[in-house]
Amino acid sequence: MGSTGDEPIIMAGPVPFVDVVVDNAGGAVANKADPGVVLPQEEEYESFVSSLPSNPKLQLLRYQGKWLLQSWVPGIIAIQRGGFAPRRGGGDVVLASLPKCGTTWLKALAFATMARRAHPPAGDEQHPLLRLNPHDCVPSMEKLFAAGLGSKIMDALPSPRLMATHVHHSLLPASITDNPHCKIIYICRDPKDMIVSLWHFVRRRLPEIPFLELFESACEGRCLSSPIWDHILGYWNASKTRPETVLFLRYEELLHDPADSVRKLARFVGQPFSPEEEEASDVEDIVRLCSFEQMKNLEVNRAAGLSPALQQNAYTNGGPIWNHIVGYWNASKARPETVLFLRYEEMLQYPIDNFRKLARFVGQPFSPDEEEAGVVMDSWTSRGGAGDWTNHMTPEMARHYNIDEVPEVYVKSLAYHS
Repeated sequence: MGSTGDEPIIMAGPVPFVDVVVDNAGGAVANKADPGVVLPQEEEYESFVSSLPSNPKLQLLRYQGKWLLQSWVPGIIAIQRGGFAPRRGGGDVVLASLPKCGTTWLKALAFATMARRAHPPAGDEQHPLLRLNPHDCVPSMEKLFAAGLGSKIMDALPSPRLMATHVHHSLLPASITDNPHCKIIYICRDPKDMIVSLWHFVRRRLPEIPFLELFESACEGRCLSSPIWDHILGYWNASKTRPETVLFLRYEELLHDPADSVRKLARFVGQPFSPEEEEASDVEDIVRLCSFEQMKNLEVNRAAGLSPALQQNAYTNGGPIWNHIVGYWNASKARPETVLFLRYEEMLQYPIDNFRKLARFVGQPFSPDEEEAGVVMDSWTSRGGAGDWTNHMTPEMARHYNIDEVPEVYVKSLAYHS
């Protein structure tokens, strides 16, 4: 059994959970089950699992009305049976989301924000996010507890502890959802974009699966983390009834103004930025540290996560795709008046600046009147996957998904109507 939550608190976190694992167990803890975690007996669990509705193709089980990865279920059961207890006064924070909704980015931003005193976002060459993947800094609760390691690692982490989950609000125990000592930060993404992103992810294992099949599964509430609207509205309603312990963020707003979301996050966890930190541009440094461009260029986030196709020579230095890029790069340096070289990542991070740059390049710079009227902002329609669903769904499909899944009043209140 894990801790009761009443032990004295030593405030030194958050720290990367893999560092604690290595320090406390010499790297071997991942191979040892935690005898203290309350997991179902093996035979009991096997019998229980065999009785659950399943989707073998997607490796899903229907547990308590929700479709979940089969590998998550034992961890969720352990958490529900008391395997995890928030610490009184410890400042525990749970990051919650549907899969493919900005989880990795939120992990990085939350960790960098909460750990900024121990690890300044600028000038620290040993910053955890420069040597570790965000998933190595913030653990998945269901995965840890499914492996029988949950309470061992959670008990070893100093406060405040930072962890993540993909499960529905209704599946979390009251020890988390009704606990004033535990806060939840939920990130929501337009479900239509989430389905498209999930389809791309599923295709890594099932390359032949058509988009329509996954879309129909989502509409019927049979895909990963379905019912999807139930997942979103569970946290949405919790944020309205308990705003002091549940913060609801939108992925699209995070893309549009990451600095504002970071400030909101910091205030919510009780670590607002001081005037001195604002003056020192700490917020901007955190946004920069956690940017797509920064994270994708780190070795720890590159080769290990690439599919075999992306590790072929065609994509590396000297390969044909690399040469394609370099050809235009060199041309932009030799003839900057006729070749403009843009980076997708910079478009994501600074869309307005890039719109201005493009307008100047084609000889149509925005006038002061257009700037004043907000023409530049109106030109921004989607970025970072926001609105990508329009490339895969017809308007009829989008309306069918929204209307069939949830009352339209909720869809409009979340600004995800088609």
